[in-house]
Order: sequence, then C-alpha cells, then structure tokens
Amino acid sequence: MIPTQLRRIETVNLSIAFGEGSQRRQVVDDVSLTLASGDAYGLIGESGCGKSTILRALAGLNSDYHGAILFNNKEQQPRRDKEFYRQVQMVFQDPYASLHPRKMVCDALLEPLTLHGFDRKASRISDVLHAVGLNNAFRYRYPHQLSGGQRQRVAIARALIMEPMVLLLDEPTSALDVSVQAEILNLLAALRRQRQLTYLMVTHDLAVVTHLCQRVAIMHQGRLLEELTAEEVRGGVAREAYTQRFLAASEA
Repeated sequence: MIPTQLRRIETVNLSIAFGEGSQRRQVVDDVSLTLASGDAYGLIGESGCGKSTILRALAGLNSDYHGAILFNNKEQQPRRDKEFYRQVQMVFQDPYASLHPRKMVCDALLEPLTLHGFDRKASRISDVLHAVGLNNAFRYRYPHQLSGGQRQRVAIARALIMEPMVLLLDEPTSALDVSVQAEILNLLAALRRQRQLTYLMVTHDLAVVTHLCQRVAIMHQGRLLEELTAEEVRGGVAREAYTQRFLAASEA
C-alpha cells in the first residue's frame, strides 16, 4: 500500500465507453491504479486494450468517463483547471503530428510559457533545449527540418518547459528508428532522475517498458489483469494465463 502523502496519480474504478445503444463499446472497465511520487509505471497490452484511452482521460483529453481520477490526493473534475495542465504533461507517440508544421521550435516552446505566465522565457527555452540534448540553434528550426529523434526531443522539451511533476508517455519511441529509440529512452530515464518526475507510460514493447519502468500493469479487453515488477516481466513470471501468453509472444 502506497502511503497517502506519496500518491501522485490515482484512478479509482475508471470506466470509459464509446458509442451509443447497440454500438456502445466498453473500452476501459473498472481500472484502479496508483502511482507514487517518482514512480515509473508502464501499461502494456495489445492494440485496442484501452491503455492509451486511460492516458487520454488522465491528461484531460477525454472528459467522458466514470469513476475517479486523483492528482496529488485531490479528485479532478472531468474538465481540469489550468494548474493541473501545468503539473501534468503528455508526450505523444508521433512527434511530427504533435508539433505544428508552421511553427519554429522557439514558438512551440514559447506558447505554454505565455499561456501560464512564466517569466524569463528566452532563458527557459535555452535551458530546456540543453536539457534534452539540443543546442540553441534548434530554436529557429521547423519540424520538417528535424530528424525523428530531434522532433521527439523537442516534444519532450515542450512537456518539460512548465516544470511538471508528471509525464504521460504514449508510446514515445514507437515512431522512431531502433537506433534512436535507445537514445530517447536513456534521455527520459536521466530526466526522471534529475527532475524527480513521475512517469506513466503506455507501450506494447516489453524491452521499452522494462528499461524505463519499475512496475508494469498488464491490460486485456479494457481490464487491468495484473501488476508485475520489471524483473518479473523480464523473467516471464506471471499468474494470469493471458499474461503468460502475451509475454511469451513478445519474446518470440
């Protein structure tokens, strides 16, 4: 049991459905999970199991859910306040789609600072670019002038620039070349240590989740089947038959 004062993100009986009448489909079914401050927690499962839907609800991008979402022990309303969005940021799967094609890097980083009334905007932009391994010259480039790895570094910088407590990571390396994936994972691991961040990551890649996360929840058909440590995932230790098959198939 995680002490109450350490809880950062929590869902209680979270359920999400899409459609009406005979077309109604239960996508997330009664999911409860808890992340302590500083946790790196992974949600894994096959496509369509509901893991990204949970992330979108936590981020405030989907307000149509049942159950409760808590941040820092306080239940959040479906439509979040400005402070929540400063503290909880999301890094999306495809950095090219998440960055505006006609905005230079400096504009993409300036926008959240302006919306939230931060001072020292120029120095904050320089600092966060340096933190993700990019020099100051990158601030004047457009997304199409960047490689995939550089675009994802900018996307991470945009999430970090407001100094959040939590990063929600939606398959942050799946759109990248294998050689670049390791660089981004190592960067994320270093940033979590340096900034004492809490991570909730969605992925279907066991190598990715065990590299970055301490605890892993297995999802199937909208339900959370079981929770394992990274060591148990690597060792193929699981109680549920579905989890055993999923781990075996992922290693094949």
